[in-house]
Amino acid sequence: MGRHGTIANRKDKQDSKRAQIFTKYARLIIVAAKEGGADPEYNASLKNAIDKAKSINMPNDNINRAIKKGAGGTDGDNFERITYEGYGPNGTAVIVEVLTDNRNRTGSNVRYYFDKNGGNLGTPGCVGYMFDRKGQILIEKKEEYNEDELMEVALESGAEDFVTDDEEVFEILTAPEDFYDVKNALSEKEYELLEADVAMIPQTMVQLDQEGQIKAMNKLVDALEDDDDVQQIYHNWEITEE
Repeated sequence: MGRHGTIANRKDKQDSKRAQIFTKYARLIIVAAKEGGADPEYNASLKNAIDKAKSINMPNDNINRAIKKGAGGTDGDNFERITYEGYGPNGTAVIVEVLTDNRNRTGSNVRYYFDKNGGNLGTPGCVGYMFDRKGQILIEKKEEYNEDELMEVALESGAEDFVTDDEEVFEILTAPEDFYDVKNALSEKEYELLEADVAMIPQTMVQLDQEGQIKAMNKLVDALEDDDDVQQIYHNWEITEE
């Protein structure tokens, strides 16, 4: 199992938390529509948010409702983006991106999750330098996908790197400004994108060898994922098979 975890585990998590993920993606769509307009053809952030929502079968009614909510700007929601940085067990670097309408509530909750699970919340920038902001696209390795052809499409459309060392997925990395061009080129060739987003990619990975550290790290990630305000969690823990 590589740093991305298994495809089965990822899908199981999505299935078990589908309603909660709907809430998170609805919020993401609202903010994207509010900031860039309601037409996904002219708002790349909105298009990406809609694609993510559709990837977990979020109903079109929910998506359209969120778009109208964001474009109308009359519902009173005033979400702001905040990034928290901290340390998990054994000094694992953790970045948490949130969308919140209550900074005090969210900050208090995030600090509590770190404190309770063997970590501590740090100051802005304390671990950010350990990550690079990159477009990241994961494609499941399937028999029908020719690796050389896939690599050619990715690199010709602007990808920086094509990584094949994970047993289950191809990983394509891009500069943030080239992400949508590469994503669109792959979609046009009808490759099924497992995940696609601009993400914080760790420069080096850290292993947790003690059972207690692994258990605490899993609990920290689960607690953060269960918070409706939390949109993304990035860390440099290399998840390995036991």
